[in-house]
Amino acid sequence: MTPAYWKHATKELATRDKIIGQIIQQYEDAVLHSRGDAFITLARSIVGQQISVKAAESVWQKVIIAIPDITPQAIYAAEEEKLRRCGLSLRKISYLHDLSHHFIDGELDETTWETMTDEAIILQLTQVKGIGRWTAEMFLIFHMLRPDVLPLDDIGLQRAISLHYNTNQPVDKTNMRELAKPWQPWRSVATWYLWRSLDPLPVEY
Repeated sequence: MTPAYWKHATKELATRDKIIGQIIQQYEDAVLHSRGDAFITLARSIVGQQISVKAAESVWQKVIIAIPDITPQAIYAAEEEKLRRCGLSLRKISYLHDLSHHFIDGELDETTWETMTDEAIILQLTQVKGIGRWTAEMFLIFHMLRPDVLPLDDIGLQRAISLHYNTNQPVDKTNMRELAKPWQPWRSVATWYLWRSLDPLPVEY
C-alpha cells in the first residue's frame, strides 16, 4: 500500500525546498510502502533493536520458520526456548510477549487509530515494553503512513540535515524543528527522502 498523497506532497516539497527537490528528482521512482500488518510491523521493530538491518532480517526469518503464522496469540504462546533459538534475547522475548498481550487484551486496538492524532497513538504505543517514541514514530510513518511525522531522535535524519543544511555540523532539535517548518504538512515525506540521500535502499518496518 502506498500513500495517496505522495505525488501531491513531493510537488509541494520540491517547490518549497530546493535541496529536497533535488533528492526527489534522484529518487522519483521510489515511494514509501506499508506492509499492512500492525502487529508484525511492531514485532519487527522490537526484533531489530540495537542490531544491524542484516542481523535483524536473519533473526526475523528464523522467527517466521519457527512460527509461520505470526499473530499475537502465536507469539504469546510460543515457548521461550523456541524464540531463544531464533536469536532473540530474553529481554526482546519479554517485549514481544508484552506487545502480544496488549493486542490480545485489546489495549492496542488498530480500529481506533485512524481517528486518533499522532501524539495519541505515540502515547498508547509507548505503554508497551520496548517501544519508545522513536519506534512509535517509525510505526506512524511506515505502517500508518501518517504524512507529517518528524522523528527528531532519528540519527539518519540528524545526519542528513547536518550534511545538506549545516555543512556537516551537528544540529539540535530546535534547529531541526525550525528547518522543517516549510515541509509541513509533509514532514514524513521530506524525512523519507533525506534518508534516501544517505542510503538509496529504503528501510522498511
